[in-house]
Amino acid sequence: MRKYLLALTLLSASLSTAAFAQQPQQGRGTAEEQKACTRDVQKFCRPVIDQGDFTILACLKENRAKISQACDQVLKTHNQ
Repeated sequence: MRKYLLALTLLSASLSTAAFAQQPQQGRGTAEEQKACTRDVQKFCRPVIDQGDFTILACLKENRAKISQACDQVLKTHNQ
């Protein structure tokens, strides 16, 4: 019984890890959307680029008046 619970726990943890690893890719938008914001991220958010997607999103929102129309549209499309 103990071995069964251990195996079940390990299987559950590995499935959770695999699902978690896929989430960031799902939340990043399409290739076209990423392309629309790449220059803006490089220009306005370079200092925080290694701090994760949510930090970059916050940076783009802080610089909304300066970002390209295409990137602004991507944010609007995603209710940001």
